[in-house]
Amino acid sequence: MRKALPPVLGCLLVAVPALVSRLLGVQLAPQLGLLVFGAGVVAASFVLAWAAESAEADISGGLAIAILAVIAVLPEYAVDLYFAYTAGHNPEYVQYAAANMTGSNRLLLGLGWSAVVVVSLIVASRRAGKPVSAIVLDSRYRLELGFLLVASLLALIVPLTGRIHLVFGLMMLGLFVYYLVRVSGGDDDETEELVGPAARIAALPARTRRPVVIAMFVGAAVAILLCAEPFAESLIGSGEALGVDRFLLVQWLAPLASEAPEFIVALIFAIRGRAGMAIGMLISAKVNQWTLLVGSLPVAYLLGGGDSAMVLDARQVEEIVLTAAQTLMGVAILLTLRFRLWAALALFGLFAVQFAIPGTQGRLLLSAVYLAVAAVLFVVHRRQLWPTLSAPFRRRPVEAPAAPQRDLVDVEL
Repeated sequence: MRKALPPVLGCLLVAVPALVSRLLGVQLAPQLGLLVFGAGVVAASFVLAWAAESAEADISGGLAIAILAVIAVLPEYAVDLYFAYTAGHNPEYVQYAAANMTGSNRLLLGLGWSAVVVVSLIVASRRAGKPVSAIVLDSRYRLELGFLLVASLLALIVPLTGRIHLVFGLMMLGLFVYYLVRVSGGDDDETEELVGPAARIAALPARTRRPVVIAMFVGAAVAILLCAEPFAESLIGSGEALGVDRFLLVQWLAPLASEAPEFIVALIFAIRGRAGMAIGMLISAKVNQWTLLVGSLPVAYLLGGGDSAMVLDARQVEEIVLTAAQTLMGVAILLTLRFRLWAALALFGLFAVQFAIPGTQGRLLLSAVYLAVAAVLFVVHRRQLWPTLSAPFRRRPVEAPAAPQRDLVDVEL
């Protein structure tokens, strides 16, 4: 107990200034509010992540997985859903909802996937005493890739129509629910390894662990919900005060804060040599974002007073095209269930280039590059394409023909 609680209490203490300011109605300057409420979101996100992982010691089954999945993504979505809800009665906020959604998706794939692969291959090479050229994923991840491919193809409806319609949102939410059903009904009985505070909390006696986990859930969720609005407004206010593009600030800073715990846990797995588990966790997170987050936006918009569709301007459409193109490239890279070093570097390089060539031409050029690479890989690995695309709709997904090894080394040593 003494080892388990200090990290949790430390995070809650970090969130105290944000909670006190919020409850007392204290108005902070935008830059100070960004620091205070941003720290509150990050700290509460860590607590929520540890609680969700620790709860696996007591809860199992499809319903529990669905509940934990929704709770675990709360930090990432609270800010974006606030923007979408506010956009229902203030159209200016539509751009911020689109910015946060596209930023979180591209950050996860362009930075998260790449960093985990590079760290994993470095660790594996040192352990093997020779260069390791790729991460080899378990075949069960073809199901997640199938859902990600289906969601990416459906997402192309948005730029074609120039809006995120409620019907489209409900369709994506339905796909997310179906994803949870399929994942919870899998035959894989492997228990996920816990690390850090989550492992120590899960090791507590049941009569102690359960109330601790419940208190962590409640406390973290309340903190995130209280901090979401002032953090979002502080982002916009800071952009105005500092002369920084508010769209870019919302697009990158908010997702970086909310996804920090997920990134860190994945990197810990990578450092410990659990590369497959690390990248698999981020693939699942990408499925959640590309279905649950996107699908929730028009619902929040409607509840906020908007009509049945969020109408997007040219820049927002371009951002969604770029995000969908990047996702298709990510899926194409993993069709063989092998994540090579060159692919990780390519994803990171293209992610970084977008900051050097902003504007419409830059976004369209990068989208074309992503799509061109994806098309080439789809052709090269066409034998794996149909088994991946059909995996979500088969009780037992068809296994794709094995790809040539070419001196690949499984890093799960």
